[in-house]
Amino acid sequence: MIHSVPSPTLIPRDVLFGNPTKANPQLSPDGRFLSYLAPLNGVLNVWVGPAGGEEYKAVTQDNDRGIRFYFWGYDNEHILYVQDVGGNENWRLYSVNLSTSETRDLTPFENVQVNIVKHSKDHPNEILIALNKENPAAHDVYLLKLSSGTLELVAKNPGNIVHWVTDGDLNVRGAVASTPDGGTDLLLYGKDGEWNTFLSWDMEDSMASRPVGFTKDNREMYLIDSRHVNAGRLIQMKLSDQSFRIIAEDPQYDVEHVMTDPETYEVLAVSFNKQRKEWVVQDDSIKEDFVAIRKLHDGDFSIHNRDAADRTWLIGFHSDTGPASYYIYNRETREGTFLFHNKPELAEYELMPMKPISFTSRDGLTIHGYITYPPGNRTKLPLVLNVHGGPWSRDSWGFDPEAQWLANRGYACLSVNFRGSTGYGKNFLNAGNKEWAGAMHNDLVDAVNWAVDQGIADPGKVAIYGGSYGGYAALVGATFTPDLFCCAVDVVGPSNIITLIQSIPPYWTPMLAALHKRVGHPELEEDFLKSRSPIYKVDQIKIPILIAQGANDPRVKQAESEQIVAAMKEKNLEYEYLLFPDEGHGFAKPENRLKFYERAEKFLARNLNGRYEE
Repeated sequence: MIHSVPSPTLIPRDVLFGNPTKANPQLSPDGRFLSYLAPLNGVLNVWVGPAGGEEYKAVTQDNDRGIRFYFWGYDNEHILYVQDVGGNENWRLYSVNLSTSETRDLTPFENVQVNIVKHSKDHPNEILIALNKENPAAHDVYLLKLSSGTLELVAKNPGNIVHWVTDGDLNVRGAVASTPDGGTDLLLYGKDGEWNTFLSWDMEDSMASRPVGFTKDNREMYLIDSRHVNAGRLIQMKLSDQSFRIIAEDPQYDVEHVMTDPETYEVLAVSFNKQRKEWVVQDDSIKEDFVAIRKLHDGDFSIHNRDAADRTWLIGFHSDTGPASYYIYNRETREGTFLFHNKPELAEYELMPMKPISFTSRDGLTIHGYITYPPGNRTKLPLVLNVHGGPWSRDSWGFDPEAQWLANRGYACLSVNFRGSTGYGKNFLNAGNKEWAGAMHNDLVDAVNWAVDQGIADPGKVAIYGGSYGGYAALVGATFTPDLFCCAVDVVGPSNIITLIQSIPPYWTPMLAALHKRVGHPELEEDFLKSRSPIYKVDQIKIPILIAQGANDPRVKQAESEQIVAAMKEKNLEYEYLLFPDEGHGFAKPENRLKFYERAEKFLARNLNGRYEE
């Protein structure tokens, strides 16, 4: 039963938020086989078949949360994937032997998290992984042999290392360590067997700077570095004297992705995430390839996967008005062959373009974002301000199922890269330091006022909606600026910054100094953090709030939602609360996602007078 306006056709929630038909395709290193994720009995699993063929079979048998991250072993014999339990993010690494169908738990340790550090075509039987099994707060590096499953400790974490840097031969040569002032040090492993500080990034530079890797001869490093400039630029630096050359830079936008040659390690291309993704080719050897790829599809593309010989690429295209599209690209013929759309059923429905917007904040910053209109009228619309998580992240152009869902139901969807968002250079990012519920929220308020002043939004029908930091922003909207919004939707958002920081997972401990500098210190700045926490302003709530939480969330604990729900209940305020006992920080299982979006859709329809599917 469809309520309200009968046209355009209402897009079913399961089309937008259910499992994809196929997703995340990858080539085997020898290029002979193709894999992808697809449902098996309603649960995402890995399927494998001959590249270019049609006979594919499921090689994994997950029957619960579905597999979301997997990759090929360079031996061409194993598929590897990670899985947690109930969203607790204690990832384990599993392998499937494609010849015997044997599935092996390679990290069978309770309450331990695995991270993938490096695997190399030159060492097909080995993978470097990081485990926090000796110290919950620190990941050590182990060499894992695929054939036997044996683990060998190769680098011990002294407690402050947050990222490891290796060479092509799987040697740990560098590391990024957190510092007490919230910055980072780039450490190199010396001949004396000790870690030596090579260079330092202070807090202002640390989030816009990082190592990319070593050159083939290990005498130089590629770094994204924002020292002495605003935005992270790609440089090549000599280890002997720190002299460097600039490879790519932009005054406003950080280098996003670096594509290198798998044999020579030379930089081939870099991307910047501006209004849309922009590639800058650095090496003539791929110039014609990029020209040919751009002719395949008008969306933004990424080199999703490459075979070990670098003759065949798997290209992913992303568009704002259609599903993700994947092509096999042959570098010898410079021809692309269409593989599949991740959700082909979307072609049956009218999808709306995502338009880049910008405005000037009250203190003079240029704020960028995107707006997606519903079909038809573009004035005096009910508006949903959809706030991204992180907050050190950003919204980007492309297909956004929530934006399409909201537009299809009759709302304008406004996504704003408020200060503190990444990719826009360090000055913009650092303008968000200690501005939770301060200037960061002012940017969101200014965005709503911009939409009202432009005649886009009906000021009486504005909702604030988001997950993680976006959920916190929704609670801030309901408590700090309760007259601006008519309702709020909070998904896994913290209500108390003090308890949020005090309850971080142990492996975030090395990043605690940076959190204190960027957000606040619970012991030294208790009053300040209370002044920025929605739980202390419940008395100001005037609007209904929908709150959704995963019981196993390791980042934003269940108590963050429970405490504000209890406070609202005590004051007889209007709320709805959804608790998912088998989820964590977000909802991985499609049945849970669909239950949430059903409730959110009806909640928004009641408060914004939009459409819903029943």
